[in-house]
Amino acid sequence: MGLFSKRICSFLFGAVVVVSLFVSSEAEICPYLGFIKTRNCQFVLNGRPFLFNGFNSYWMMSVGADPKERGKISSVFCDAASVGLTIGRTWAFSDGGKNALQTSPGVYDEKVFQSLDFVISEARKYGIRLILSLTNNWKDYGGKHQYVQWAQKTTSAANISDDDFFTNKVVKGFYKDHVKKILTRNNTILDIPYKDDVTIMAWELMNEPRSTSNSTKIINEWVQEMATYVKSIDSNHLLTVGVEGFYGTEDRMQCNPNCEQVGTDFIANHQIKEIDFSTIHAYPDAWLQNDCYYNQMSFMQDWMVNHWMDSMNYLNKPMVFAEFGMSTKNCSCDYEKIQLTNSFLSATYSYIYNLAQRGGPMSGGLVWQLMAEGMDSYDDGHSIVLSRDCSTANIIAQQSYRMSWLCQFSLNKKKLRH
Repeated sequence: MGLFSKRICSFLFGAVVVVSLFVSSEAEICPYLGFIKTRNCQFVLNGRPFLFNGFNSYWMMSVGADPKERGKISSVFCDAASVGLTIGRTWAFSDGGKNALQTSPGVYDEKVFQSLDFVISEARKYGIRLILSLTNNWKDYGGKHQYVQWAQKTTSAANISDDDFFTNKVVKGFYKDHVKKILTRNNTILDIPYKDDVTIMAWELMNEPRSTSNSTKIINEWVQEMATYVKSIDSNHLLTVGVEGFYGTEDRMQCNPNCEQVGTDFIANHQIKEIDFSTIHAYPDAWLQNDCYYNQMSFMQDWMVNHWMDSMNYLNKPMVFAEFGMSTKNCSCDYEKIQLTNSFLSATYSYIYNLAQRGGPMSGGLVWQLMAEGMDSYDDGHSIVLSRDCSTANIIAQQSYRMSWLCQFSLNKKKLRH
């Protein structure tokens, strides 16, 4: 990027910062006066409606394990706050492998744990709350595969599969030990136990749980057991499952992309009493690879509406669009990447806003994903660098403003009725 282009981008990004200052009085309240709670199908903060715009940055704890790299974490939180983002989602796990938090069952690297302390403290500094995921369905950063491997080495059950993560007593014990370790951790920077820290909005049991045998029974029983366990330690924070939104019953499977079944059931998983809100994910280009952009976006709109209706009619719980993205890997140039990202975000944000405007469970979305400058090795085709992608930053800031305005509008309507 040339010097002139950099100056223009700097000017535009500064304009985004100014726009974000006009967020409604909901954001002007100190964000740490209390825990976010639920009231029927909506989030509330200190009795006021709480809607948001947010982001994913899964990499934070791992990158921050090197103190010299922690500036990237601060940069993303600063940029996110400047465009009005108030919720971030990231990993509170890294099982085995490079920069592992949990190097073996029950054994933790204090240096990496202090990185997670730093992530939470920086979120607090910039007025951003966190959704922290406790393990992964996928092999990235260990997840259920690593837990099963550990169990194979400590038991005679050498042939247990990844699906046994949900049923094997030893594996479940490892997971519960990790949950307890995280929830009772005392932040070395803030001197606050995680379970008492209002910086954390919610815990997520697992990122995108799936069963290779498509067994909805084993996942639902696991969710019930682990949700009960989490709440026995921490009754302050909200809890969600972490599912993508796939339906598991024959009468609803036609709503799934390509009628796929993955062992989760959106309705049954979230009907569990200890689960406080529902989540969905969507990657329409990956899920419907042979369809055109128009059909992919049409599917995603239907996906959101179906889950919004179910969250309202069957669950009476808030809903979070916890991951959404469209890959730019196949774009031929930076201009094409930005155009695709902006088109996708504009449409998705409109869907979110229109549903939230109707007063039901849609509470906000978390774009996948924000990065800092100099993180090209982490680029998965969805990376957004706010200080560099100025037009994208403006679109995100506008959505933040609109969601904040809805909070204030809802509050004013309530005052008028009284």
